[in-house]
Amino acid sequence: MSEVFEGYERQYCELSVNLSRKCNSATLLADGEPKKQQTSELKVGLDDADVLIRKMDLEARSLQPSLKATLLAKLREYKSDLNKLKKEVNKLALAGANQAAHDLESGMIDPHAASANQRERLAMSTERLDQSSDRIRESRRIALETEDLGVSILGDLHQQRETLLHSHTKLHGVDDAIDKSKKILTSMSRRISRNKWIMGSVIGALILAIIIILYFKLFHH
Repeated sequence: MSEVFEGYERQYCELSVNLSRKCNSATLLADGEPKKQQTSELKVGLDDADVLIRKMDLEARSLQPSLKATLLAKLREYKSDLNKLKKEVNKLALAGANQAAHDLESGMIDPHAASANQRERLAMSTERLDQSSDRIRESRRIALETEDLGVSILGDLHQQRETLLHSHTKLHGVDDAIDKSKKILTSMSRRISRNKWIMGSVIGALILAIIIILYFKLFHH
């Protein structure tokens, strides 16, 4: 197995275990700032887990087909587990938001406790935070799309490499066949030349024998 893939896998497994523990711990917390903080940390951890999954995917697709199939099957299990964890974290975030809205409606949070200036600053801070979150999400989306493009390009290059190697193997086989054919033709040419010399010698000997026979018949009677 690829050492690079194993490194990413170890990091992912450690992160996944920690996220699962934090998620279980967060569900036991009462609604409030500590729970919101832990939920935020869980979201950051999930983003890091996504990055590791994509790195493993990229590395797996660069390997030999037999090993690639095994690693991609393992990745599908990791992705499934990560999606389940994301759903749990989303439930936590949604529960916190619903509780905050309920508290505001029921009067548990006094809207008049803060001055108008404080409320305005809070609104501006919330808006800036939302904008920053949007920019971060957009940056992550672009990064993920770039990684997807890289995975696709790497897959295409791997297929082209396999095609070139296959073509090279075929050409090597053709070269071997041509060399064998040349050897056979050379051998046949030599045999034909040798046979011509033998035939010529036999014909010459026969002609010489006929001449000798005619000579003795004509001049010795």
